[in-house]
Amino acid sequence: MLVACSSVGPSVSDSLPPDLRQGGVEAPWSVPEPAKHRERLVKLLPPAVKDKAGWASDMQLVFSALGIPPATSTYCAVIAVTDQETNFQVDPAVPGLPGIVRAELERRAGKFGIPMLLVNAALLKDSPSGASYQARIDALKTERQLSDLFDDMITELPFGRDWLADYNPVRTAGPMQVSIRFAEQRAAETPYPYTKGKRVRDDVFSRRGGLYYGSAILLDYPAPYTDVRYRFADFNAGRYSSRNAAFQTALAKLSDAAIALDGDLLRYDADGEALPEPSGVERALRALGRQLKLSDEQIRRDLLQEKTAGFSETALFERLFPLAEAAAGKTLPRQTMPKIALKSPKISRKLSTEWFAERVHTRFRTCLGRDTTD
Repeated sequence: MLVACSSVGPSVSDSLPPDLRQGGVEAPWSVPEPAKHRERLVKLLPPAVKDKAGWASDMQLVFSALGIPPATSTYCAVIAVTDQETNFQVDPAVPGLPGIVRAELERRAGKFGIPMLLVNAALLKDSPSGASYQARIDALKTERQLSDLFDDMITELPFGRDWLADYNPVRTAGPMQVSIRFAEQRAAETPYPYTKGKRVRDDVFSRRGGLYYGSAILLDYPAPYTDVRYRFADFNAGRYSSRNAAFQTALAKLSDAAIALDGDLLRYDADGEALPEPSGVERALRALGRQLKLSDEQIRRDLLQEKTAGFSETALFERLFPLAEAAAGKTLPRQTMPKIALKSPKISRKLSTEWFAERVHTRFRTCLGRDTTD
């Protein structure tokens, strides 16, 4: 259940978590009739959204499946993220995709020692769609087209499996730009209730599937915050990044080492698995081991929980803050905006997680203002 600092569960809560209590409202809507519920939800959507009834219907189904309390704040959180990420486009266009793909193909060809002459010849081959791979690259406009293109190249080109392996450059997709990896992990734990035998990736590209996985990553965890901006930052940077950035800030009060406030306490590989090599944070904590009264092994054990709610209850977390507060002479926050520069082939400006969170929060407040129901 999404209650206080709890996550969404199989039943709907009668109380909202602190960061989603807006204007003193602590309880979800009491609207028993689905039609009236949907009518109220439609009014929350931005004026320019097409097929508002369809979006509202899918959001209702998604919230019901996840057990998310139907409230202005919970709906507006999802609406604000969707509006910021794609302006309610299920398969958003990405400027410059052909150039991005060509650059990536050249990079991978160089990595595997494959002459571009051979690559270019292979791209002239007809693909399963009937058009050549080169023609499809030239016509690329959306992430779905790009994902389908790479799927075909991996399975159809003579060297596709060796050269591209399981590589697909589309890592986020759908109207909320959900991480494909998160969706696959989520589906392995809790099957998507509306699937029709397709891959998880295909579900994320759909309107309902994108809303389902996006709402899950945004709302279905015990976010330990009092300000919804940090929940929005977590959506961008990863769950608990704002809590972990506060931990890093506290560590910086005690350590002479330069501590990045990025919300990652360990080093990770491309699959999200913790690497054995200690991070800068771990090395700084080991240097404080005597003060913390923790061994290197105990520090590592607790750090491995950094992506979970339980990290806040570890000996490491509970011992670091009192030491840092004594050094600082004041109480330190348990939530801090991660300092992360956003980098992606789809991003052409200097943006950050803080920028994202503030932009989403502005849209969130605008959405709240559209609810005129007493």
